[in-house]
Amino acid sequence: MAGLRLGPLLRYVDWESGDHATVWVEADRPCTAEVRCADGAGGSVRTFQIQGHHYALIPVTGLTPGSSTAYEVLLDGRRVWPLADSPFPQSTIRTPAVPADGVRITFGSCRWAAPPADEHDPIGPDALDGIAARLAAGERAGQDTDDRPDVLLLLGDQVYADATSKATQRWLAARRDLREPPGAQVADYEEYTRLYDESWLDPEVRWLLSTVPSCMIFDDHDVIDDWNTSASWLAEMRATPWWQERVLSGLMSYWVYQHLGNLSPAELDTDPVYAAVRATPDGTDALRRFAAGADADPASVRWSYRRDFGRTRLLMTDTRAARVLDEDKRAMLDVDEARWLHDQALDTPGSCDHLLIGASLPWLLPPLIHDAESWNAALCRGERGPRWARFGEDVRRRADLEHWAAFPESFEKLTRLIAEAGSGPDAPATVCVLSGDVHHAYVAEPRWLASEWPEGAPDARVFQLTCSPVHNAIHSSVRMGFRFGWSRAGRRLGHALARHGRAGRPLIEWRRTGGPWFENQLMTLALKGRSATLRLDQARADRTDSRLVTADERNLTNGP
Repeated sequence: MAGLRLGPLLRYVDWESGDHATVWVEADRPCTAEVRCADGAGGSVRTFQIQGHHYALIPVTGLTPGSSTAYEVLLDGRRVWPLADSPFPQSTIRTPAVPADGVRITFGSCRWAAPPADEHDPIGPDALDGIAARLAAGERAGQDTDDRPDVLLLLGDQVYADATSKATQRWLAARRDLREPPGAQVADYEEYTRLYDESWLDPEVRWLLSTVPSCMIFDDHDVIDDWNTSASWLAEMRATPWWQERVLSGLMSYWVYQHLGNLSPAELDTDPVYAAVRATPDGTDALRRFAAGADADPASVRWSYRRDFGRTRLLMTDTRAARVLDEDKRAMLDVDEARWLHDQALDTPGSCDHLLIGASLPWLLPPLIHDAESWNAALCRGERGPRWARFGEDVRRRADLEHWAAFPESFEKLTRLIAEAGSGPDAPATVCVLSGDVHHAYVAEPRWLASEWPEGAPDARVFQLTCSPVHNAIHSSVRMGFRFGWSRAGRRLGHALARHGRAGRPLIEWRRTGGPWFENQLMTLALKGRSATLRLDQARADRTDSRLVTADERNLTNGP
């Protein structure tokens, strides 16, 4: 008798026709996985097998646009969801009206799994637990659900392969000697499955992901801290005896647990890897070959993807695996990836009111940190000779200097693309870069220098919206560093570093217009017509669970 091991996760909900969706599950044995909706919609599919685990991405068809319907999951005809003793409301699939009149998008990044409810949480309440509690309470009370997000964007570090919990370390120690590399970090696919179990079996998070659609992209900790920071870093990692299994397992598990659900049913129908995995009783070898190819030739794979939510366009961009690391031609995105982003951002002028670029790493950082990264990049490429280059590589790794500013040509190209996409009579109302990574939240806006932009500023309002962490810690010294990075004194120090490295000045200046905020937190964009509002919610603990408190709310546009 098949049982539900993990899930369900409501992943893709269609916004063009509003009549289909996908639901991801993991079962404990091969079976037929089925979704049945209260309104008669549904779908079923056989599980596929990877490394002894059994998964299904269930296509749900026949949904009614602009509706909400409860659903249940069955394995081989037996109901396994909702759980018999669940304290939560029924999981539902909500479809947009067609055409949609707006979208609410909640986003954040960097989430360590919360400990069990009866254990002390040293890093404070989990923001995902908080939003789950808010939504569940509202539904129990029959309150208006206008506050409910239409989609949840998880912008990286959904799991921490290199920073495991004490419970996971005990589990690892029972299966291998932790004195051998990689020690208390995960080593293989089975150990990755433990991370996802720990993260997604959290009762509040499990219910939340079952009822709010999600889009995901990886960042470094999904594989390892500073993943692909430089060519020399990668060469050193590849020389270790454990790295190959780690990176292949990281890519394989990301494909199964996160990437598949990002794709539409139409994309799944033409995906050769998905077809190969499902065409055999055990898809492990097929998926492993794919992961090996992705590691050896990152340009052969695209992890980035596009979603359209009515007249809001989201371009979720891979800023980790798509890098070019050769020091003389370093780039955040390889040629094909950069072309894809360019073409998608400029596709069909006038077709979107809001352009969102999802990137795990912020485009606009505190100015001191930006200048430090551009200074470091100049040193590493030899602007001040080989001795400084060696020093620069050491600093780059120790200080995590690897954001867009550490790839100066890519920073310039992204800036020019944002300006182009945001200019002209058909420009969207806003262009927003949504990011996380840096364990604090802020709003930043560029200033377009007349010397560099004689044609004037873009017509669209442009924002860097950064929200992190969802559930993680930040040391007080790092908080002070980020605050100093935004200060006038920090700017002056940054300019001095840039001069020393002969790095030149960026095409724009920018200022922080919100934050910095240092808590476990989530941001929500409410987009309707050409108007946009932003809200920041922070997690607070009460006697029994987590709750969210609104710390900031603002209009991003002045239009109706």
